Amino acid sequence: MTFSHSFFTITITLITLISFLLQTFVYSLGSVSTTTITYGNATVCGIIASEPTQRIQCYQNNRIISVQPNISFEAISGGRGFFCGLRSGGFSLICWDTSSSNSSFKPKRIYYNETIKLTDLTVGDAQVCAREVNSGIVYCWRGRNEGGSKFPSPGEALRFCAITSGSGFSCGILKNNNTVLCWGDGNIGDEIQRQFGNLSMSTLVAGESHACGLTMTGILVCKGNNGSGQLDVPLSSAYEFLGLALGANFTCAIKLRNGLVACWGGKTRFEFDSNVIENVSFESIVAGLDFACGLTSSNLSMICWGPGWSNIPSKLPLGMIIPGPCVQDSCNTCGTYPDSEALCDGSGNICKSCLIQLPVAVPLPPITTSPSPSQSIPQPNKARNKVLLVFVIVGSVGTFAGICTIVFCFWAGVCGILRKNDHNSVQPTIAEANVDTAATPHIGSNVPTSRSYSSKQQSPWILRRQRSGSSTSSKYADKTQMFSFSELSTATNNFSLENKIGAGSFGTVYKGKLMDFREVAIKRGETSIKTKKFQEKESAFDSEMALLSRLHHKHLLGLIGFCEEEDERLLVYEYMSNGALHDHLHNKNNIDRSSSILNSWKMRIKIALDAARGIEYLHNYAVPPIIHRDIKSSNILLDANWTARVSDFGLSLMGPESEQESMSIRAVGTVGYIDPEYYVLNVLTAKSDVYGLGVVLLELLTGKRAVFKNEEDGTGPMGVVEYAGPLIMEGELLKLLDKRVGPPEMNEAEAVQLLAYTALHCVHLEGKERPNMSDIVANLERALALFEANPGSLSPATLFIHSK
Repeated sequence: MTFSHSFFTITITLITLISFLLQTFVYSLGSVSTTTITYGNATVCGIIASEPTQRIQCYQNNRIISVQPNISFEAISGGRGFFCGLRSGGFSLICWDTSSSNSSFKPKRIYYNETIKLTDLTVGDAQVCAREVNSGIVYCWRGRNEGGSKFPSPGEALRFCAITSGSGFSCGILKNNNTVLCWGDGNIGDEIQRQFGNLSMSTLVAGESHACGLTMTGILVCKGNNGSGQLDVPLSSAYEFLGLALGANFTCAIKLRNGLVACWGGKTRFEFDSNVIENVSFESIVAGLDFACGLTSSNLSMICWGPGWSNIPSKLPLGMIIPGPCVQDSCNTCGTYPDSEALCDGSGNICKSCLIQLPVAVPLPPITTSPSPSQSIPQPNKARNKVLLVFVIVGSVGTFAGICTIVFCFWAGVCGILRKNDHNSVQPTIAEANVDTAATPHIGSNVPTSRSYSSKQQSPWILRRQRSGSSTSSKYADKTQMFSFSELSTATNNFSLENKIGAGSFGTVYKGKLMDFREVAIKRGETSIKTKKFQEKESAFDSEMALLSRLHHKHLLGLIGFCEEEDERLLVYEYMSNGALHDHLHNKNNIDRSSSILNSWKMRIKIALDAARGIEYLHNYAVPPIIHRDIKSSNILLDANWTARVSDFGLSLMGPESEQESMSIRAVGTVGYIDPEYYVLNVLTAKSDVYGLGVVLLELLTGKRAVFKNEEDGTGPMGVVEYAGPLIMEGELLKLLDKRVGPPEMNEAEAVQLLAYTALHCVHLEGKERPNMSDIVANLERALALFEANPGSLSPATLFIHSK
């Protein structure tokens, strides 16, 4: 077999794999969406996060409506004057009429079956359709009692991998060939189906009279009525857009790179280019006839815009909305959403959306000629060039490795699109689990960028968490003290609630007193019989042991010893008598006289400098360097002398030796602190810790949580980055400072201003534009020194910021 023949064979195989995977994941407007719009009466609904039940709440006519029954739902979708919800588990479908003037919506159950699960709930103007999870058969109902015949179903002979609904018609992507088939009333669906022709589609979303989706090569195409330019897709590269929302005469799409929204169509060219969404990143978007709404990435709140929403506040007071359904099953290799368990209130996990894009870190070259609205597919030679480019990137390890990967893929049953040097594959499941495939990856900043990203090769020493035949005891006993479980149980009074002082990455933390009268903090791993939980506990335990047993720095929490007996995993740390920075700043139940020590700008800048020095040690002086991955105020502890120490290394990784290098790894972290670039691309660098520290600096400045309820205008949750960033840029620093500390004195003003500008640079959306830790330490040292120096002038240009 010649090399060219092998090259061609593997390329065709990769195309087949990509096509198979793309047809498994759906981005339809009504597919596993947690927000929706009912048009005609401008009602917006969402599934509420962080509560025992994932209930539905709606906003209509400046009032909040709690929807009954108060049970958990996994998806909702809306039409003309009504919406429907798919109950968690997929066995029941309930609809509500929103056109009445009553203060509550009356529920009507239209489907119930104890054995057949539904997914892909999609509502048109009056019809409701859903797809069987296992078979792909689609069933439809008429959602409103308006007379006339029942809305037709396409028939049990047809099997679909995606469905969507518009005004009087529904369309789907057929499983066997990925082409579009439409059904229903009128001629609109027939015309859309005719225009799509034999195009192989991976996603599909319908508006009132048009539909858009991604082809198998990642090109966004729109078909149907083009009376207002809603089909005129902007010039774009493959896989540039994701997360579509279509209305009567407009189309909006989320840009994969940064989560920003682009819209086209409407009565005027810029009708939907609202300043409300300028520089705001979104998880997902939905549309009514003449307005759209989106779920913001920074704090999971809802924002609406468009001519149909002009007289109502843009930010809705609905509270935090879950970005995806809470599922009981373990998530696939794309991982769980940050703070997933908290968002589901312990009743499940939110699976992160797999990035359905070709396995390249740098975007594909843009199309050089502008496609017309009627253009169906790129020219064969262009498509072939893109496929070859993809293969060169993916198969850079050689033809043999490519063949082995494909053979292993089919043998193991976990076929997926591998990123370059990344094992986060898209894994189809037998039951096609209901994951949030409609949401764009999480982004936590509202600062715009338009850059490309690259990922360096991951070295084999990056992640050293494997457990060999030797135990943790033998590996680390020479560096730390080994305790028995009975010793630690006695030290904590049998792990009593009175001794509980917090929680860490893999368990609960207790205060204890050892036999030699030393006060310690003891972290006990969760005692769970679930294999997944035990593996997570084991991994976090090993990570902390591997790292802390060799790290010694005055601004890192010290590890004293450990216990490893049967299923028990415990770590023993130095006791930090003044607790976590988070509690002093935010916990009202923990505010006492000692917290007043933090009510000085000098002390807050000192704590910021302590934490920065600890992180600088991890990045620049540890060998190999370490990336913490969960920098937040609750992981910054204060000892008896109010010296700050960075703690909780359960998520930490040994990283690349150069700050310019990166590694491809599944994103983890906490909502409000996680680096948006890391979350979007799964590309981790040391600058991810810089972003988290930047959020902490903003907490010190404002006294507000990373995500907080904005009581000033009652618009629901807001991120501290979103809140403070614009004010700092506008020079309105006094408006955001924590009132408990008060305005800075003459000799403090320059120092506080320097702290603010440093924080602003740290939370830049793109990692390349953030300072490194040495620059941050230099800035904070200078800020602290200003308390003893004469006041002077300061401008952003004087900062020691070297982001490259």
